[in-house]
Amino acid sequence: MPGEDFADSMHIVLGEVGELPHLVELPARGAGAAMVGRTLSLITGMGVDLQPAGWRLTDASGLDHRRAASLLAQDLDTLEELMQGHRGSVKLQITGPLTLAAAVERPRGDKVLADHGGRRDLAQALAEGLDAHLSDVRRRLGGVDLVVQVDEPALPAVLSGSIPTASGFSRHRSVTAADAAQALGWACDAIVGAEAEPVLHCCSAGVPWAVLRQTPLQAVSFDLSLLASEQYDDVAAWVDTGRQVWLGVIPALDQAGQPPSDADVTRRVQGWWSNLGFSDPEMLPPTVVTPTCGLAGASPTWARQALGLAQSVAQNLSEQNGKMGS
Repeated sequence: MPGEDFADSMHIVLGEVGELPHLVELPARGAGAAMVGRTLSLITGMGVDLQPAGWRLTDASGLDHRRAASLLAQDLDTLEELMQGHRGSVKLQITGPLTLAAAVERPRGDKVLADHGGRRDLAQALAEGLDAHLSDVRRRLGGVDLVVQVDEPALPAVLSGSIPTASGFSRHRSVTAADAAQALGWACDAIVGAEAEPVLHCCSAGVPWAVLRQTPLQAVSFDLSLLASEQYDDVAAWVDTGRQVWLGVIPALDQAGQPPSDADVTRRVQGWWSNLGFSDPEMLPPTVVTPTCGLAGASPTWARQALGLAQSVAQNLSEQNGKMGS
């Protein structure tokens, strides 16, 4: 979300989102509040510090890492206060192990991605930290249904060997599908072990459906405009196994002209499902409606409108088959 006021953003989410409110991230507050820094704050078994080039593994945690952990604890205190008595689902977010490895540097430079052992250690440390984090949230919120979104925007690039090295003159070697599935599996196992639901979000083109089918993931969130027609069979196969898709169909940034109406977006979703072979609007698979990606780059006005629009589209679909949410 845009802005720096956590409580205000949570009030917007609780007022607009409906069935799936989430713990907001506010990158404008600094690196420790952004996607990577917030996830690193969960890791206690490895030293981390913020360098001019970004986050780096170190012998001992630095001040910025400790500040990130403190900020998350403060946000959870506020979340606990605002959601007293809440029943239903709550969504949390973490940076996935592959994107984390592509973003964090080793102690002597370049990305953790370059080191097979380092990738494994970071992924396992993430799983351990996630387990403790979910236990803390569960203690605070009581009997809610937790959903954990694993953000993996870099996953297609990691698999294709497209992540540049520190010099910029080369690319890191691609990670095998088996290694990627294993790293994701550790995170998913921690989520499932905490009786929560794991969902992967990838806002890049080329979502690797074959890799994701090897994991315990229950849903995949993606930007519908980036889904190639040749991947339709992959999505259909995913849905046929009883797993869900979260369709990113609400613009994440302010629109220059007239923004789409809920009727426009609803018809688009129905048309896409029809192309996949689900032509009966009353028999569509369960679907979650979302923005295409995070709303941090949007104006506060559009961020609120986008969440409300997603809720309206979900409600339109729900009126037809009673299976939708937002």
